[in-house]
Amino acid sequence: MTMAMTTGASAGTTLGASAAEKGRYFGAAVAVNKLSNSTYTTILNREFNSVVAENEMKWASNEPQQGVFNHSSGDRLVSHAQANGMSVRGHTLLWHAQQPGWAQGMSGSALRSAMINHVTQVATHYRGKIHSWDVVNEAFADGGSGGRRDSNLQRTGNDWIEAAFRAADAADPGAKLCYNDYNTDGINAKSTGIYNMVRDFKSRGVPIDCVGFQSHLGTSLASDYQANLQRFADLGVDVQITELDVMTGGNQANIFGAVTRACMNVSRCTGITVWGVRDCDSWRGSDNALLFDCNGNKKAAYTNVLNALNAGPGIPTTPPTTTPPPTDPPPTTPPPTTGGCSASVSLNSWNGGFVASVKVTAGSAGTNGWNVSVTLPSGAGVTNTWSATASGSSGTVRFASVDYNSRLTAGQVAEFGFQGTGSGAGMTPTCTAS
Repeated sequence: MTMAMTTGASAGTTLGASAAEKGRYFGAAVAVNKLSNSTYTTILNREFNSVVAENEMKWASNEPQQGVFNHSSGDRLVSHAQANGMSVRGHTLLWHAQQPGWAQGMSGSALRSAMINHVTQVATHYRGKIHSWDVVNEAFADGGSGGRRDSNLQRTGNDWIEAAFRAADAADPGAKLCYNDYNTDGINAKSTGIYNMVRDFKSRGVPIDCVGFQSHLGTSLASDYQANLQRFADLGVDVQITELDVMTGGNQANIFGAVTRACMNVSRCTGITVWGVRDCDSWRGSDNALLFDCNGNKKAAYTNVLNALNAGPGIPTTPPTTTPPPTDPPPTTPPPTTGGCSASVSLNSWNGGFVASVKVTAGSAGTNGWNVSVTLPSGAGVTNTWSATASGSSGTVRFASVDYNSRLTAGQVAEFGFQGTGSGAGMTPTCTAS
């Protein structure tokens, strides 16, 4: 479900047409109950070639009772899009907010099972109808840590995001699978934490295709906005501007134009979505943060966006060349395994950090559980762990199996991983089985 590249030299006269001429989309967030407003739908149908539901595809809306799904509002939006030649972004499969009450009261393995079932059922329902899914939304914390947000989803285990992406891929393999977040407009601790996760996912074959940048902006734009988009694109994922709106004021039109130019200058920036149609439809109220006023008149920001779309380059017909990450030493070879278990580690390193992928191989007796000990080099520390639980974060760190990978038959392999700061070179894991 790609945007068709049109031919012809004439500049597009609407946002969607101009974006499509350059192989991209230009979309809007839609409140389905406003589709009965003629001013609203006239603008929507004329200007945009992509839509996303503001709320109708969120967990509280489409699974109000556990196992009881209601897709009527989401289906209405999809039908409107199909009737008007628009693509659809799916928003969002998992988010710590707007969960139904029954999910808010769950935890641990019960919540993990419920969330994977939700991803599977919703993505299966819309299979083949969604261009890009925001599989996980806003899972990283604000501030300087670059780490995960504490939530009931995060407390099911640090691998919950990976599990969600794998479930979405199995349910709808044709859709682009995105991670989406805010306050990531420049190169900062939060965007770098997400960057490190995406890099890890790509290195391990986790199915992630795109990263969404919400871009709810004030009166200025980060000077490294385009560079930030580009560094993610260089990892081999598409980037999308997913929830763009800008505070009104003397700089609004300039910021809208600058964001559009930045996207056009990054060949893997495949589209832009504004979060609403008219100022009075915006969640930001008196900020008047969109491209049309309440009467449907085009604002100065609209003209700047359209000009930037028409002036920008198209998406190349051949994939962009990406620079491979630094080459790490080959994985250590585990010793011959008889009883017990053995472990080997491979590294994906960069300046100041690394991701370690550890393979645990069961010996001839199999395992009912396993523990892996790793002595980190001086100055190194563990920041995230998935598919295992960690005791300690520096020095000698002990990783224990979790429920779903503790029992291994003879020769069977389990994998877990961790992210660290500093250098991971020279680590040699040891494994004991129970």
